[in-house]
Parts: sequence; structure tokens; C-alpha cells
Amino acid sequence: MKNISWVAVGPLAVLLTAVAVLLTVEVLTRPRRRVWYAIAGAALLVALVLSVIQFGRASDGISSGGQGVAVSQHFSEMLIADPFAAVASVVLILIAGGGMLLAIPLIAEQGRKGAEFIALVLVGLSGLILMTNTTHLLLLFLGLEVASLAFYVLAGFSRRHPESDEAAVKYFLLGSLASAVFLYGAVLAYAATGTFSLLRASNFLESVVVLRPGVLLVGIGLMVVGLGFKVSAAPFHMWAPDVYQGAASGIAGFLSAAAKTAGFAALARVLMQGFDRHQPDWAPALGVLAAISIVVGTLLAISQTDIKRMLAYSSVSHAGFILTGMVAGGGGLRSVWFYLITYAAQVLVAFGVVAVVSGGSSGKAALADYSGLASRSPFLAAVLTLMMLAMAGLPLTTGFIGKVAVFEAAIEADYLWLVIVGVTSAVAGLFFYLRVVVLMYMSAPALAEAPGAAPAHLEPSPASRLALTAGAAVTVAFGLVPQRLLEVAGDALLG
Repeated sequence: MKNISWVAVGPLAVLLTAVAVLLTVEVLTRPRRRVWYAIAGAALLVALVLSVIQFGRASDGISSGGQGVAVSQHFSEMLIADPFAAVASVVLILIAGGGMLLAIPLIAEQGRKGAEFIALVLVGLSGLILMTNTTHLLLLFLGLEVASLAFYVLAGFSRRHPESDEAAVKYFLLGSLASAVFLYGAVLAYAATGTFSLLRASNFLESVVVLRPGVLLVGIGLMVVGLGFKVSAAPFHMWAPDVYQGAASGIAGFLSAAAKTAGFAALARVLMQGFDRHQPDWAPALGVLAAISIVVGTLLAISQTDIKRMLAYSSVSHAGFILTGMVAGGGGLRSVWFYLITYAAQVLVAFGVVAVVSGGSSGKAALADYSGLASRSPFLAAVLTLMMLAMAGLPLTTGFIGKVAVFEAAIEADYLWLVIVGVTSAVAGLFFYLRVVVLMYMSAPALAEAPGAAPAHLEPSPASRLALTAGAAVTVAFGLVPQRLLEVAGDALLG
């Protein structure tokens, strides 16, 4: 084993150690829930610190192996410690932390099974970090499968309604198919280049003319399809509405935000670090995929009467906007990272509000339940309004900056037609986002106990309030002053 680096593998080691400790303590002592939270919180904090240290060292061009950013590979070139990996790890850890704060009421409802729930979140997070911290296709697939298996169980963890079981089964069946497609694509890429390493494949393609480029292009296409499922890009989005609606509201936000962040980070690794020389081949296909995702997600979101299904189809359209930035190749990575980070906060907070209003273990969440929410909880209504405006891309929010950034990248790459599709769909999307705001502020409360009775007040838990406030602060702060986050995103460009 060459170039061992405990900084590079540190976050993974901490998280998996915490899983073992948590389950052991639960089996032997059956402690109070606060012990679970302490173990998980300490693990996330230590992993976050190690990821920040990794980012600082990689940004300075220093790794524990004494090499530069572009070649800071460890464990026989299986892991890479660069700014890209560090930023992805930080974002994913923060998403997991916010997701667990929002899931505390759900965890309390699970009784002793709550320890297993927390362990699954940490295992899923480990898989996602592994996906984004490697340039080896087989290790990327391993991380993908570790995360996917945890997510399948989390989607069906709540047994209070049949939709949860349906969500888990659909997620498992379609997810397994997507994983197989990705693996087949990786094998075809190996057949064309002779390596599973993205860096070695890139060097090979720079110096050798591939005699059968069709095999490589099919392999790239299959890997895009496999990861396209994970990020719920159309037409590979069929699972998303049923899974997000059926999964417990308390964990749906984490499933959506974390999977999309890691999926797009892995896709960027594959396309821009391994096969960047074939950008003229894969960029037009990404452009078509982006357009389909934007249009399909927007049109189907308009007709929804369940807010979780609406958010699911909204995530399909946002996947299209992110793909819009990716058609520019490495030149669009800065905008892609900004969009990923800010959208993760938006969708996590939006599902967090749903968890408070509809219940952490709830499945369906009718839009009608949000009528008059402003009179039942001004805080929740204000937070959800901010998220709707940000997702719609209105000025002074991160959603506006993110859309401008990806549109600018696409224009520079001569994809003006895609920008026109995106702008048109963004205008149409105002309907279903503003419909939620109108219901909350201009409709009578739907849950009054009797005619003329005062509406029941909704009070989020302290942990939920903290997570919602933090997400709202990120949305406002980086909407008003986006430059710092754009600089950090720029530092995450591949070397």
C-alpha cells in the first residue's frame, strides 16, 4: 500500500468507527437517546474538522504525501485528497448534520430502533464521501453501493404507512438497475483505456488514439445514465416522486440533498477529470438531458397536489439546471458547486418544514394542509416562503445567483438554446412555488378543530428550529454576498 494518508481517510474512519461504537453501546448498555446524539455529533464534528484541514492543505498544494494538488493520491491511487474532495466532504457532513437535527423527532418515535437509524445515516454518509474522494471507478462504485443500501433502508424505515414500504422497494429495484448500468459503463471504459483510474485514463487519452472510440463513448454514456438516476435527472427520475412522498418526511430532505450533491460531484469527476478530452462528445448529450429535466420537472410539478411530490419534481428541474452548468466542462464547475451547495440547503430546509407541519414519520403531505400556515406558525411560513422564492430563482436569494451562474457558463460554451429553455421554464416554475406562498398567507387555516376555532399552533423542536434557521441564513447570506462561496467553489476546480 503506497502513500498512506490518515488525513485523506480520516473522515471515513471516524464515521465508521462511530457506527461501530454506537451500535455496540446500544446493544450492551441501552443508553438514553442523548448518548446516541453525542456519539453521532462528535463523529460529524471530528470528520468536519478533518475535511477542513484537508481542504486547507490541498489548497496550499500540500498533501501528506508531499505532492501537488493534482496528484495528491493515496492508498495506491485509490483515494485523492484535493480541494474538490474536501469541499464535497464538508458539504455532505453539513447536510448530514442538518438532516439529523431535523430527524430528531422521527428518531424519538422509533424507540430503540433510533440507534439503527442514526447508524444508517452515518453509513450512507460514508459511502457518499467515498464516492467523491476517489478517482477510481471501482471504488466510486463501492461508495455508491454503500450509500444506496443505507438509503434504501432509510426510505422505508418508518412502518406507519404502506407508502414507506413501496418507496423502499421502488428505490431498491430501480437503484439496483442504475448501479448495474453504471458498473457496465465502467467496464466498457476500462476496455477502451485499460484502467479504472480516471487520472490514468485521462493521461492515456492524451497520448494514445483509441482505436474503437465507440466502446468508450458507450461506456461514458452508461455511467452518465447510472449517475443520472442518482441525481433524479429526467428521464431517469421515475423513482423520485414516489420515494420522496413515501419516505418519512423527517429524512426525505437528507435523502434528496445528499444524493444529489454526491451524485453530481461523482459525475463531475468522471466527465471532467477522466474524459474531459471527449467533452465535444458528451456535452451535447448532457445539454439534451438538461433540457428534458428542466421541462419535465417543471411541467409535472405544476399539477401536483402533494408538496413532497411537488418538491420531487422540482428537484428534477433543478438537476437540469445543474447539468446546464456542466455542459461547459471545467469552466462550469464553479457555478455547479455554488448551485449544489445552495440548493442542498434549500431542499433540506423545505423538507424540514414539511416534517414539522405534517409529522416526521408522515408519508403524504397534501398542499391543502399548508393553508393558513402563517397564522399557525409565522416562523415556519417565513422559512418555507424563503425556500420557495430561492428555488424559483428570485433576486436576493441564492437561487437567483445559482441560475445566473450556470446560465453564464452555458452561454460561454455556446449553449444559448439551453439557457432559453431554462429561463422559460424558470418563469413557468413561479406558478407552483408561489402557489405554496399564497396558500400559507392568503388561505384560511385548514386544520382548525372546529368552525371558528383558533388554528392549532405549530412549534418546531429546538433542534429543528436551529437547522431551519441555519439553512435560511445560508440562503439569505450567500444570496446577498455570494462572492465568498463562489471563491471557495472556484478553489474546488479540478487540477
